[in-house]
Amino acid sequence: MLLPHAMGRAGRAQRARRKERNVMSKPVYITADSTCDLTPALLERFHVKTIPLHIVLGEENYLDGVDFTQEMIYERYAKDKVLPRTAAVSPQEFTDFFTPLVEAGYEVVFLSISSGLSGTYQNAVIAAQDLPGVYPVDSLQLTTGMGEMVLAACEMRDEGKDAASIAQAMQDLIGRVNVSFVIDTLEYMWKGGRCTGVTAFGANLLNLKPCIEMRNGKLEVCKKYRGNIEKVYEKYIAERLKGKKVDPRYIFITTSNAPTPELAARLESAVRKAVPEAQEIFFTRTGCTVTSHCGPGTMGVLFLEA
Repeated sequence: MLLPHAMGRAGRAQRARRKERNVMSKPVYITADSTCDLTPALLERFHVKTIPLHIVLGEENYLDGVDFTQEMIYERYAKDKVLPRTAAVSPQEFTDFFTPLVEAGYEVVFLSISSGLSGTYQNAVIAAQDLPGVYPVDSLQLTTGMGEMVLAACEMRDEGKDAASIAQAMQDLIGRVNVSFVIDTLEYMWKGGRCTGVTAFGANLLNLKPCIEMRNGKLEVCKKYRGNIEKVYEKYIAERLKGKKVDPRYIFITTSNAPTPELAARLESAVRKAVPEAQEIFFTRTGCTVTSHCGPGTMGVLFLEA
């Protein structure tokens, strides 16, 4: 979360750029929910404010990334064999989130997790109806696929674009976002009711590693790999990037566990081999939403297609 003085610096910079262009419009604040999975450093660098989804475990209610982390999911599952579920941000929480920004003179663009996975977008729309200049956008993505859209929105903000133009551009960008993951084990998907026990047992017996991708706002299996997971990672990266015109500015390697330095180096090398012109490659962790669905050992390369 940005401190007030950081918010002020971002607003002053935007106002100065608009003055140069003689554009009479309000400064824009880019916001998102916590499932964009951008690191604190990236949120600060790009002046982005996020609101956390809820993580529900039994009678306990936590905030994603605030008082509940990926490690806590693993610890609780190892102890109790129980996985948390996620709950959307409420309309009132959105009102409380948007109102200070509107009262500070900003227009707001909000990017949400896919409406096919959560009710978060619908609740943002409800809150925005009573607030001028708030533009919710259904990303139809999750994790750093949505993060890619957030960074693109920030670039447009810094170019002096108004909120309505940014929101429309984000709608147009959805088809260029490439989101996929390869999964080490189906145990978490089985426990979460997303596949049968027979399927999970068969996959483990045959050492299969499914690849899932976002299609029309939902996760679907697109391919199955077989073998050692670290070798599968490199094969997956090569195949996922082969023949695609990748926007080289920002590429994400997003994992449910922090990779060792040696593995991280191999993964980055695989990406740079496939996309020699890659500029910035960010390593990020999946938040509680993806982690609770896919479990440890999950890894994805996420990017925009040019």
